[in-house]
Amino acid sequence: MDVFGPIVEFLTPEGDEQVCVVRAVIPPGVTVPLHSHDDFEDFYILAGGHQVLVHGDDGPQWRDVHAGDYVRVPADVPHALRNLSGEPAIDLMITTARMGKFFREVGRLAGSPAPTAQEVARFVEIAGRYGYLLATPEENAAVGITLPA
Repeated sequence: MDVFGPIVEFLTPEGDEQVCVVRAVIPPGVTVPLHSHDDFEDFYILAGGHQVLVHGDDGPQWRDVHAGDYVRVPADVPHALRNLSGEPAIDLMITTARMGKFFREVGRLAGSPAPTAQEVARFVEIAGRYGYLLATPEENAAVGITLPA
């Protein structure tokens, strides 16, 4: 399932109310823009590498992660991902069942063409319904992310 860039495979069954575990492939060149939500996300990098925007004492910083690394993104912490390498990155992601429901609701068939304006609007509407915050183009630019026009 294509979740607007990353391709996810659910490892926990639909309807599991405890946790959601997915295998996420982040293709080369894919960026997940700055966002936040009240769900934690744990990433264990299985293969390849990418960058995760994390917040430290000095503010937001891009952290390079590679196979064998673990990253926890606490609830309500703005974060982003990007794969600047030429190879796919593969993560094991553990999050809440609620986040899994969101992924299932916004996901598209893997291999789909670029999302249409209507699909993007639907994504934004669903994210709002879940209470997820999507950063503005200016907020993304401040951390080095350029959003497509």
